[in-house]
Amino acid sequence: MSVSPGNETQTEDGQGAQASVLKQPRAVWAVAFAAVIAFMGIGLVDPILPAISAELDASPAQSMLLFTSYLFITGGMMFFTSFVSSRIGAKTTLLIGLVLIVAFSALAGFSGSVDQIIGFRAGWGLGNALFISTALSTIVGAASGGAEKAIILYEAALGVGIATGPLLGGLLGGISWRGPFFGTAVLMAIGFIAIVILLPSEKSGGGKSLKTSPEPIKLSATFRALGRPGVLVLGIAALLYNFGFFILLAYSPFPVEAAAAKMGIEDFGAMGLGYVFFGWGMCVAITSVCGAPLLTKRLGRRRSLVVSLVALAVLLFVMAFLVESFVGIIVCVIVAGLILGVLNTVFTESAMEVSDLPRPVASGTYSGVRFIGGAVAPIVAGSVSESIGTGAPYFFGAGVVLLSVVVIAIGWKAVRRVDGHIDETPVDEAYALTGGDA
Repeated sequence: MSVSPGNETQTEDGQGAQASVLKQPRAVWAVAFAAVIAFMGIGLVDPILPAISAELDASPAQSMLLFTSYLFITGGMMFFTSFVSSRIGAKTTLLIGLVLIVAFSALAGFSGSVDQIIGFRAGWGLGNALFISTALSTIVGAASGGAEKAIILYEAALGVGIATGPLLGGLLGGISWRGPFFGTAVLMAIGFIAIVILLPSEKSGGGKSLKTSPEPIKLSATFRALGRPGVLVLGIAALLYNFGFFILLAYSPFPVEAAAAKMGIEDFGAMGLGYVFFGWGMCVAITSVCGAPLLTKRLGRRRSLVVSLVALAVLLFVMAFLVESFVGIIVCVIVAGLILGVLNTVFTESAMEVSDLPRPVASGTYSGVRFIGGAVAPIVAGSVSESIGTGAPYFFGAGVVLLSVVVIAIGWKAVRRVDGHIDETPVDEAYALTGGDA
């Protein structure tokens, strides 16, 4: 057995190692809990989109704008989060983000029209950007016994949040479409109180510094990063990929529920959609953590991106023909999670390796650009489904994802650096997961 400073004794049967993972300060657990709830927000509204559309007399296209406002503000704010947190500190940034999420999720629950919810989701996106972009560095700063052990908890929080978000949305949405919004507000309020009490401030003098950067980051840093060819190529490719991602995520609840109604399953509703997207979220979480490292070690990052993007385009193309098949469309949604988990992580790993930029700057620049594609996708999906047909959004998604492959092929040399360091440190892997799934 071996003993390292600040770590628990490691035994032959691994029990000591397991204990050291769980033996973290309460501050780490407080941030990890809040991170679970924040990551739930990704798929929380999916199961209730049809209910919102029906009860608020809104078209599917209008309901899907809940994703557009959320992603547009989240992406835009990502350009500034490193600037903000490097000046006001990690704890303050986290608390501001949590206050915004609590306030706007509660306001969304009280809304009387879909337009109001769209506006409040934008405020929710602002809070989520501030919180998610700071949570990882905070956990690393507050950890004891080695940052690697705390990061395992962070990755677990991410996976649990992504997977259970749709399930919680379906469970509470089965009571009322307002339920998921109020549930998020309550849970985030608990997280806020926990962080206020348990997380030391930067000026407390105890433990590690919680600052997200050793020195203030310039406001122009993330914008100037786009002047680097490799960053620009990956940003555009990720923007196009994210279009396909959110075609699948934002639009799929409507054909799935329509297929269920056609099968005579009248009580499918929010809970049924919650189970479907729980399966999707589990697949995203598994391949984000396990699948992506295996594939990149075998193929390298650039080839892994091309192979996975082609697979996603083919799947979206197939979904266009299975849009009225209850079993077929559900299987495709869940299987898509396996591909999306790989792409999320590999894209963000590549964005951090393609230049020598600091991790917060590289991740913020990449995330800001890619979310533009996610914000546009629901608008396109809603309009083309109404004017062309229910399978048309998937055709559009497949075509745009293939354009992402073209962009990578054209910029192949500009991104060759991404294959230089395949073995990631735990911190690098966690940043990749955050940038990929936030």
